[in-house]
Amino acid sequence: MLATPELLQESAQTERLFTELSRCAGQVPLYRNLKSHLLESSFSSVHLAGIPFITKSDIRSGFPANFLGTSVELDSLLEAEALELEHTSGTSEERTALLLPKGWWARQELAALNLNGNAAELFRRNPAAKRATINSPVCSGDIRYNGVPSRDNRVVGNSLFVSLSRFPFLWGEKELARIAGEILEWQPEFLDVDPVYGVVFALYCERNNIRFAGLRFVLCSYEFVSVVHRAILERVFGVPVLDLYGSTETGHLMVQDDSGEMRSSLETAFLEVVNTDSRGVGELVVSTLTNPIMPLLRYRIGDLVERIERPYGARYLLHGRKADAFILRDQNRVTTREVDQCFAGIEGVAHYQLIERAGVPWLLRFVSDAGGVSPANRAELRERISRVLSAAAPIEIQKVDIIAPEQSGKFRLGCPVRRAAG
Repeated sequence: MLATPELLQESAQTERLFTELSRCAGQVPLYRNLKSHLLESSFSSVHLAGIPFITKSDIRSGFPANFLGTSVELDSLLEAEALELEHTSGTSEERTALLLPKGWWARQELAALNLNGNAAELFRRNPAAKRATINSPVCSGDIRYNGVPSRDNRVVGNSLFVSLSRFPFLWGEKELARIAGEILEWQPEFLDVDPVYGVVFALYCERNNIRFAGLRFVLCSYEFVSVVHRAILERVFGVPVLDLYGSTETGHLMVQDDSGEMRSSLETAFLEVVNTDSRGVGELVVSTLTNPIMPLLRYRIGDLVERIERPYGARYLLHGRKADAFILRDQNRVTTREVDQCFAGIEGVAHYQLIERAGVPWLLRFVSDAGGVSPANRAELRERISRVLSAAAPIEIQKVDIIAPEQSGKFRLGCPVRRAAG
């Protein structure tokens, strides 16, 4: 087998990770006990497995001295504009402060987007390509949402942020008209959307025959992209819909390539998949390679993925948050992706949430797309989900106008009983 540039870059990651581990062991207080794992001259995955995982609680504990040391003053670094202070969205657990080098977010995002031919061509032709962002205001750290910021105060560089509320299903016609008007005036070359927010806006555009002439693609990020979200966005906007995956703390880790598969950004991070089940689905563990201020080593990001080996390099299937997966009576795990595949080809659903309930039928709530769900599609959907869940009890299906987000403004497609009880 020929060594492609991608395979060569994959093989070089081990050496880069060893260099980063060695640096962290000597300079970063959080990792001061790592040296014993780095004495071997031939570093390999065997040695990596001996290094403890870290989680958000490790990031919060003693922050920021756990990364900077006690002799470094955070205020001085911020005043000198040497770094940026950001926060996670707070969907999975409480919001966590993060330290990022100045401009780091934009650099690692571009590195990931350049792995997609459509996006790479846009930025080659126009590095200053405009975007309009439709997402939860909680996820827009560049904007201060004290009151209602004006349109000018929601422009950052080449990005226009249009969302003023984290409740998209409560957006009225006047609010949606404002968003559409601002985007038409801005004339972006791509939309950067949370898929749920993007779908609400897309359906408004469809009802009012609104088109965006210069649009090259729609970029979906922030949370899991359902097949129902993708179908609506493609139908309404008529351009490719790209999935960009990552987190605030790790940067963007994967992007959908030209073949439609998820490809990792080897420049940004070293990825592991641990605790895999019989199907190869396991927890994603991330070691960042490009954040010298706040390096994360063997960070449990909280998501489930499936790694697929291709002749030209590894590809991934995203399975959603670990916390949103269902654990059945036989202890088998059913992921967000597996439930979501039940909706493939089912028309009439704009968004949904499957809720596990103890002692009573599971509840599937959905917000309707323009024609609704036919009786035949309801029956097919019930049968598919029951098959995936191995459920003998019937599944109750309920049409609703609103599905509420989490405090962060993000949504859960699956709500296990251990969460629903809360």
